Amino acid sequence: MGFIDFLIRLLKDPRAAIASWIAMGVAPTLGFIFLIVFIETGVVFFPFLPGDSLLFAAGCFAAADATTGKAALPLNLLLPVVWAAPVIGDQCNYFIGHFFGRRIIESGKVKAMTPERLARTEGMIDKWGPLAVFLGRFFPFIRTFMPFISGISGMKWRRFTPFSVLGGLTWSTLFTLLGYFFGGIPVVQDNFELVIVAILLISLTPTFVGLVKAKTGKRRGRAAEPARHAADTAPSEVAGVADEAAADNANVAAATVKNAGMLPNDLSGADVLSAQAIAAATVKDAADLSEATPHN
Repeated sequence: MGFIDFLIRLLKDPRAAIASWIAMGVAPTLGFIFLIVFIETGVVFFPFLPGDSLLFAAGCFAAADATTGKAALPLNLLLPVVWAAPVIGDQCNYFIGHFFGRRIIESGKVKAMTPERLARTEGMIDKWGPLAVFLGRFFPFIRTFMPFISGISGMKWRRFTPFSVLGGLTWSTLFTLLGYFFGGIPVVQDNFELVIVAILLISLTPTFVGLVKAKTGKRRGRAAEPARHAADTAPSEVAGVADEAAADNANVAAATVKNAGMLPNDLSGADVLSAQAIAAATVKDAADLSEATPHN
């Protein structure tokens, strides 16, 4: 329960969590920040950890305090830590996917990683290549799954690593400096929880949009399936009817030829007379008739 409570407090208010770490010293604070960012990126089972908001809050503590003029976290120490954590995490997650990914998927321990989502993500990697690794860094959940699936899909390490490093450095620097430059503004200080919620919503918006588009496309595909089936079936049915008609015509033609060929054979036993035979018979009959008739 202690670990779960720790995660809930971290998700709810990362600034308060970092403040409690600072009370233990700078080194433990940097260690906790490194660990959280590394686990979110490097362990496929923890995609829900607050990477964006944690970096923003850490950047706030790196800025000089308005009262004392001192910073709770030195920026020159914070930046190398937040640079190293996502880069090393990506490498760890890539090799986990490369060597154990298929077994993890088949075990079903990662409920969000279904075979269908795996196939779609691999298709995206095939389409966009290593650029998907860089872009995926800026989206929660996706930045956890992307190196894992890159390892499963067989993407070469030398192609994966440059875009992974570039994405990790850009992402960590961006959110840390946003907190550093804007975290000290009074409006942000007074509404820090709302700012964190806004960061989460902005980060999750592309994911939600992608899910909606995927569901809409699936529904459209299901609706178009009967029409496609009918379009595919109609030509085959027409071809079948045409074949049957052609077969009937062929049968009729064959029967006609057969009958035409049988006609001489059927009449071969009949008395078929030529014109000369008919004339000779007529003369003979006339002669017989004249002989049979009595003369007066």
